[in-house]
Amino acid sequence: MSMIKDSDKVEIRKILAALENDVKIVFFTQEHECQYCMHTRELLQELAELSDRLHLEIYDFVKDADRVKKYGIDKIPAIVLEGDRDYGIRFYGIPAGYEFSTLLEDILDVGRRNPGLDSKILAELAKVDKPVHMQAMVSPTCPYCPGAVRIAHKFAMASEFITGDMVEVSEFPQLAVKYGVQGVPDTVINEDFKVIGAMPEMSFVKEVLKSIGK
Repeated sequence: MSMIKDSDKVEIRKILAALENDVKIVFFTQEHECQYCMHTRELLQELAELSDRLHLEIYDFVKDADRVKKYGIDKIPAIVLEGDRDYGIRFYGIPAGYEFSTLLEDILDVGRRNPGLDSKILAELAKVDKPVHMQAMVSPTCPYCPGAVRIAHKFAMASEFITGDMVEVSEFPQLAVKYGVQGVPDTVINEDFKVIGAMPEMSFVKEVLKSIGK
């Protein structure tokens, strides 16, 4: 059974026709695939067929240790979006439900090589001078979660110091327990700083700066 409906494929082709540059989708799974690994791979394979600008690479989490180390992958299923470089954009878990639109929007940003942030936001992000790891804890049925993930990914594109993760909490319940996630979206910054809910980009960047003492 196809992961993407034929009617949706027509619309997605139109969306992806706007891609200005090639985008590499790097996917990590394993030989004996977990349920979500299998579904995620099938989803990405179908998506990659919808544009000549999309290039899917699939690696084994166990066998391809060099690639795992290169991208800093610590759990699967994992997706990396790359343009001219690795921007630090990560998806952990299947980008289903509302998060599928996030994946498409991220692909367009990477294709433009531009996160589409206001100059004032970029000026604030330029103050980030140490590693920042943003983990946006989400669920596929949460309508507010894509906003938090998009901010994490846009910030990652804009700053070489920032890595932005989408983490689907039902697939990684141990992380929900570790970080005390009571609801989503819940963004964990550098392990011990949290931003609950969705907020405007400027408010979010101020929280990022606060998390590193600025």
